[in-house]
Amino acid sequence: MRKLTEAEQDKIKVLTKHQVPFTLIEPTGTGLRKAIMDATGPVRSFLESKNIHEYGLQEQGPKNKVLFPAVIHEGSRVVRSKASLYRPVTKNGDPRIWFYGLSNFAAPNDIVAITYFDDSFQIFNLTQLDIEGLVGSAIRNPLQELILEINTVENEVAFELLAMLRRVASSGPIPSVVDADTSVGRTLETALGIDINSSKKPDYKGIELKSFRNNRTNRKNLFAQVPDWTLSKFKSSEEILDTFGYERGDDFKLYCTVSAINRNSQGLSLRLDNDISQLIENSHDPAIGDFVIWTLDKLHDRLMEKHKETFWIEAESSTIGGTEHFLYKLVEHTKKPITSQFDLLVDQGIITLDHLIKRNSKGKVVEKGPLFKIKPKGIGLLFPPSETYALI
Repeated sequence: MRKLTEAEQDKIKVLTKHQVPFTLIEPTGTGLRKAIMDATGPVRSFLESKNIHEYGLQEQGPKNKVLFPAVIHEGSRVVRSKASLYRPVTKNGDPRIWFYGLSNFAAPNDIVAITYFDDSFQIFNLTQLDIEGLVGSAIRNPLQELILEINTVENEVAFELLAMLRRVASSGPIPSVVDADTSVGRTLETALGIDINSSKKPDYKGIELKSFRNNRTNRKNLFAQVPDWTLSKFKSSEEILDTFGYERGDDFKLYCTVSAINRNSQGLSLRLDNDISQLIENSHDPAIGDFVIWTLDKLHDRLMEKHKETFWIEAESSTIGGTEHFLYKLVEHTKKPITSQFDLLVDQGIITLDHLIKRNSKGKVVEKGPLFKIKPKGIGLLFPPSETYALI
């Protein structure tokens, strides 16, 4: 595909802002004349990710062609069409796609956007259409209605959760259910009727909840992830504890923050090795050196799994009758973190790692991490532009 113009990039930003999932294709002059386009890698990935079509399972030849309804958007009107997905007998059965009538709406090397909604392909010429003008128009038009409908569907669960949070907030300050640093989150989940468990999955229908006190500038939890023990010199959290831990009361523990910027009091630091896509924890003791490893792919996967969609909920803390109370006031709604930024933010010390390991008086080793955390200023660097909602 050719390089996108600035105008086309701006139109993509409008679609992204409205959470429209899409892929792009560039019809050539030959393709428009012959009514044929290659289903490129990005197109195939989009179709598979949306469970629309998988070319790898499709047999070759005309009889195995698959047709879908399609709608071509011109702005003020739409044209009903069909999409043809097939693999020819020739040329190794390379995947093909075509939208009937596309030649009437696209010139060679225009960029065409493809999305899928209401059981139909929705097609519009990104190069020619005034996307921002149509979406923001005071006069209703089919493209505007499509994007608003997609946005509503994409946010359906978020709006449901937001309504629940506003009901909780309207009841005023809520007494903490436990006396602990984590009480701000546990109290909210209890009020929402969400089971408190240690699952790695998001808290509410795919949305992760992260609550914090507004009078603190503490780092915010991203996710917990143990190292890849098969790649690491140390093979367990217990080995880390035995090497770097210290006595505290009845416990032997290692509670510390590790950063890529400097070494902590235990002599520990993080190091990124982008050549082999690993995050490495290192000791200043040359006899130990590098002792645990995380693959960046695994960390990226955990970030996407945990924070595909997140509500960061700010609470006002107060003490009433000797008990901490929370008034939940504000939500920052983020989606789809930029995984490449994760590496940069680790390297800059904006994302850090906390060890939370201890051996209690009974000799049992408990590990609550390793916990990856982000400084408040890093939220806007890790996630695309977010939405903010007042709860009261």
